[in-house]
Amino acid sequence: MLTVPEGILLCFVISGSVLGVLGNGFILHANCINCVRQKSSTTGFIFMGLAISRICVICIIISDGYLKLFSPHMVASDAHIIGISYLWIITNHTSTCFATILNLFYFLKIANFSHYIFFCLKRKLNTIFIFLLGCLFISLLVALSQTVKMFNDKLKHRNTSWQFYLYKNEFVVTHILHNVGVMFFFMVAIITSFLLIISLWKHKRRMRMYVSRFKSLNTEVHVKAMKVLISFIILFILHFIGILIETLSFFPYENKLLLILGLNFSCIYPCCHSFILILANSQLKRASLKLLKQLKCHKKDKDVRVA
Repeated sequence: MLTVPEGILLCFVISGSVLGVLGNGFILHANCINCVRQKSSTTGFIFMGLAISRICVICIIISDGYLKLFSPHMVASDAHIIGISYLWIITNHTSTCFATILNLFYFLKIANFSHYIFFCLKRKLNTIFIFLLGCLFISLLVALSQTVKMFNDKLKHRNTSWQFYLYKNEFVVTHILHNVGVMFFFMVAIITSFLLIISLWKHKRRMRMYVSRFKSLNTEVHVKAMKVLISFIILFILHFIGILIETLSFFPYENKLLLILGLNFSCIYPCCHSFILILANSQLKRASLKLLKQLKCHKKDKDVRVA
């Protein structure tokens, strides 16, 4: 039975996850339509991959958290542990990789540095995109191979003391090794975000030296871009903090309140960042306004028919 604080936090998790699935589903739908109507672009492919992986991440976080709260006996089963481990590794690595690629894409398109390395990277954007996908493939192979090794070792040592030793001592170390690829993508995303913020901040300072009537518009655009990047960094960090809280909620004993709090933090990033992307991207924003108008007209027609 859940307490009142646990129930309130769980309601936040459920409502946020539903909105996150809807937001990422809209991004996927809008980019699929653009790919059908027009020639497919690299940005559209990145958005689709990011939306699909985030929907899967949200579903895995919520389903795993629900089972830990209400069916702990299923969590202890081999089928659940193996299935969740494989699914989580694939979806979490893929989501982080596509988020990093999107950050790097915006960094190379928007930022303005005079260094020759920056110009070299800018000319080889597609090569960098393929390179990061290759890094994703390698990180998945490493993480999955370590997972297979862990479960093979478990089959050789099925006594209770080994399971206790594994879950209480080696679990955290294994969890870190499984996320080496995620840490790499995380560091790349953070570095590119900070570099882009520095570039936008310098550009904003230069704009103050020009004609005042153009200053307000350009300054507003760059301030908006910096807010989007800062929010991305904050949400990204909160996501990893939430995952860490979920892991620590079972040490030294199961703590439901700590688990639900971790679910809230881990779901904030894939849920909220999708709406930030919709508001920041002009095409997605126009598509969302068009959808809202259609829903509003449909509601009016329905009310007229009922009357």
